[in-house]
Amino acid sequence: MTRPVIGIITNHHLINDQYPAHAGGTMNSEAVALVSEGLPLLIPADPRVVSVAELLEACDGFLLTGGRPNVHPEEYGEEATEAHGAFDRDRDAIALPLVRACVERGQPVFGVCRGFQEVNVAMGGTLYPEIRDLPGRMNHRMPPDGTLEEKFALRHKVSFTENGPYHRILGAREVMTNTLHGQGIKSAGARVVIDGHAPDGTPEATYIDDAPGFTLAVQWHPEWDAANDPVSRPLFQAFGAAAREWAERKQPKRADQISA
Repeated sequence: MTRPVIGIITNHHLINDQYPAHAGGTMNSEAVALVSEGLPLLIPADPRVVSVAELLEACDGFLLTGGRPNVHPEEYGEEATEAHGAFDRDRDAIALPLVRACVERGQPVFGVCRGFQEVNVAMGGTLYPEIRDLPGRMNHRMPPDGTLEEKFALRHKVSFTENGPYHRILGAREVMTNTLHGQGIKSAGARVVIDGHAPDGTPEATYIDDAPGFTLAVQWHPEWDAANDPVSRPLFQAFGAAAREWAERKQPKRADQISA
């Protein structure tokens, strides 16, 4: 059976500070291919070369990846400050309308880190530019030093709502996750349900209320060691199952199926 096509939203990079490229982390492609059992397709997040309408037809689901650039605060009615960091307006122009279209169509979308923030902003929510500056909040940023294993190590608990989608998928009300983000949800967008929190109250897991399809988004990075991690694996498996279901529904029925 043909694997469902899962579009992986990339970020703009300069290689050697000179050569422009659209890039996505290898671990994202591996999680999609090996755990979701989908065909990973890197999407250049640039409205000059792709359109949302084309992407919706070409793919069966979308992984909104993390990335150093943040959603521009103008997208949620605020002015940019130094605390808001770097931006990628081309990605904003693709990812935000793509989220809204997927929610409306029921097409699977899985948000990770920046993708988690994109889902919230796309639905009308706002963001804090720097979580660690808020009273009572911990530093959720990636440790500046150490190996990748140390940077992606599990660092805090996330608690989920009883019988919510995360509780059902993971079979647990509380799990350990990594944390590598600076920004976070200030106000939830329309229909955005915050289903998981860190111990300091920071929103860590959401879904869209009454959405007809898969709309999960998490603030941590489940793509790290996704094949082995007991939290990451079921999330990517559930995402892959939703993408396969979408792919099967959109396939035209054969004549023998219709006659039967």
